[in-house]
Amino acid sequence: MTTEQILAEIREANLSYLMLAQSLIRTDREQALFRLGVSEDTAAILGALTPAQMMKVAGGNQLLCRIRMDDDLVWNLLTSHGKGSANDGMSRLHASILMAGRHKEAA
Repeated sequence: MTTEQILAEIREANLSYLMLAQSLIRTDREQALFRLGVSEDTAAILGALTPAQMMKVAGGNQLLCRIRMDDDLVWNLLTSHGKGSANDGMSRLHASILMAGRHKEAA
């Protein structure tokens, strides 16, 4: 993959992320704050962006979204393989609870 192809993929991912974020914010603000992991101020900015502004912001060379799961416990819960579907559901629930707690701490 060339540098130009990577940059095009980043721009596409950024635009998709901005469109999803704006849709979530306009549909259910509280849910969006939790799912996106953004502050109220950031949500207000994202919700008010015009299509032209979204294109401009998405056109940068840096990804706008980031992976929020930054510890081994959450990753292990989300990626546990071969433990059965019942345990898989419990692992995902446990991971969601941990991430929700971290969202509240950050807010």
